[in-house]
Amino acid sequence: MKSSFLKWSVLAVLVLLLVGAFVVVGGSYFEHRRLVALETEAHPAPGTLVDVEADSAVRDPFSSGSLHVYAEGQGDPTLVFLSGFGTSSPYFDFKSLFERLSDDYRVAVVERYGYGWSDVSDRTRDLETVLGESRTALRRAGEGPPYVLFPHSMAGLEAVYWAQEHPEEIEAIIGLDPLVPGYYEATEDGASLSPLVTFLARTGLMRSGPDVFATNFPAMVEGRLTTEEAAIAETIFMRRTKTPDMWAEARVLPENAATVSAGELPDVPFHAFISESQPEIWKETVAGYAQETGGQAFVLDAGHYLHVERPRLIAERSDALIEEAVTN
Repeated sequence: MKSSFLKWSVLAVLVLLLVGAFVVVGGSYFEHRRLVALETEAHPAPGTLVDVEADSAVRDPFSSGSLHVYAEGQGDPTLVFLSGFGTSSPYFDFKSLFERLSDDYRVAVVERYGYGWSDVSDRTRDLETVLGESRTALRRAGEGPPYVLFPHSMAGLEAVYWAQEHPEEIEAIIGLDPLVPGYYEATEDGASLSPLVTFLARTGLMRSGPDVFATNFPAMVEGRLTTEEAAIAETIFMRRTKTPDMWAEARVLPENAATVSAGELPDVPFHAFISESQPEIWKETVAGYAQETGGQAFVLDAGHYLHVERPRLIAERSDALIEEAVTN
């Protein structure tokens, strides 16, 4: 009799714990969705939202299938910034660099699906699709070639593929610790995401963590944001961390790397700023690729988000590289 009572007591406690967890997680999720709607309305995109394919399906109930393109400044060529894998807000991530270049050039930041103010999609993330979206978004936002591409990290593959497929549009590539053809084949070091962090982000439980945004968004860590900018960037961080599009990008990375490796060297210089903190094989592969294309490589005493840590130095050296590309 006592044994039976004990078993039922344990079972009752487990059921209560499960119900309690469900209530906490469910309540957090619905509150998160409510806050996302309010934050989206309170902080509209600073740039232009464009439909690149109006009939596409989307997963996010607050989305409409649009990509965000932010542009400012005057002058040719247009500098196009392409964010690295998992960067929640490319606009704020690149801001400390592009604002140092927009006095002399037109600058444009393209936020892929699942990033920044762009919507979340269910589209394949193969390079042909992603590049098509980037080019269409720029065109519909009124930003035309010639371009100098500034890809960070994984976006290096998109930049090289762009130059392979549409060389007439590209004057040069200036990579920011960029992934290049050959590195993945040499290491099979792919992109990875945490299922736990994804769960916390999508249920809104991440909002309860102390200093999650302040310690995980590089522009915030480096003190590059004003108080107002930080408040807005945090709302983006909360709704654009570990999105479905980022997971899709990680899954298709081997295929994308193989696609670019199978193509020819781009007929434009590929310059690169490389983080000193990267392993030797990364530094050697990136520098070697730059040399093969007639580009230059600069190893900087900075982390992977070197454009956030050293924006003034990168802007000054980039200006000289752009002038050289335009002159030639």
